Amino acid sequence: MPNLLDSRSLALFLAVAEALSFRQAAEALHLSQPPLSRAIRELEERLGTQLFDRTPKGVALTEAGRRLLPYARRVGQLLRDAQAAVAAQGMPATLRLGLTSAVEPAWFRGLAQRVQAARPGTTVTVVSDASPRLVRHLGAGRLDAAFVALPTQAPGLEVQELDRLPMVVAMPSSHPLARRRSVRLADLASEALFWFERARQPAFYDHCQQVFSRHGFAAPKLREPADHHVLLAEVASGRGMALLPRSFTALRRPGVVYRALAEGEALAVGIGLATREGRQPLRDVLIAAAGLASARHPPPPPHPTAGKARRDKPGSATAARRR
Repeated sequence: MPNLLDSRSLALFLAVAEALSFRQAAEALHLSQPPLSRAIRELEERLGTQLFDRTPKGVALTEAGRRLLPYARRVGQLLRDAQAAVAAQGMPATLRLGLTSAVEPAWFRGLAQRVQAARPGTTVTVVSDASPRLVRHLGAGRLDAAFVALPTQAPGLEVQELDRLPMVVAMPSSHPLARRRSVRLADLASEALFWFERARQPAFYDHCQQVFSRHGFAAPKLREPADHHVLLAEVASGRGMALLPRSFTALRRPGVVYRALAEGEALAVGIGLATREGRQPLRDVLIAAAGLASARHPPPPPHPTAGKARRDKPGSATAARRR
């Protein structure tokens, strides 16, 4: 009897079943939607049953789809476990590495080249994306490791914080506060602040809101532009201020200055290394390539919302925006 199912078909089915959207599943799989839709239709034809109800309102699992779902999840986990067992003692020939797009610390530059120099014969491919998506790709086995912004939710993954970037204030150079070396949240209470929407990074958004609440800070909010160059142009024009991770001070823009924030450490963005369990040799190589002190010493205290599943995208309108 021929096999009607295979691992690829089950992976495609699982992506659609969990997203309940062909478009979102295609994006997660880095495919275009038409080939994914065709593959699912071919699977349904082989099985002789419909797995999804497709309506103008969306996608839903049929009874047959609901019965198949736990098996697809089990097969996916078995494949990930098998891959981890094979790679547990060394580096994969092709290392798929994710880098958060929320921050750009100096040590990100040249990271792939340093890994390849340390492990000749290993090819490193780098994906830059929002931390929540990197976490999903890791869990699905599409990445081997990722440097993610914290706090973020990362269930089932090992996450170690390696770096922290305090928040600073980007403000117009002509503003009276620009004459100070540092400011407090209370100084910004009446200033319009560019800020990100919660849907882009719930964990970090909630963390920041807790800090704001403790300090009684409730400045008027402006929707943050999607591009940090646009954001800095808006700041330079005097339309508002922005809270950004310290790494963004490397971006110079006429009319914009950065000032230290007294509460900047409380709002700090963490950068953590996330992998599946049992990947310590890989973690050691990546931490050494990052060249951080935490490769040799315990990591700094975690954010309140961190745990084994820790945080994500860093903080700033830009950080969260780019997540």
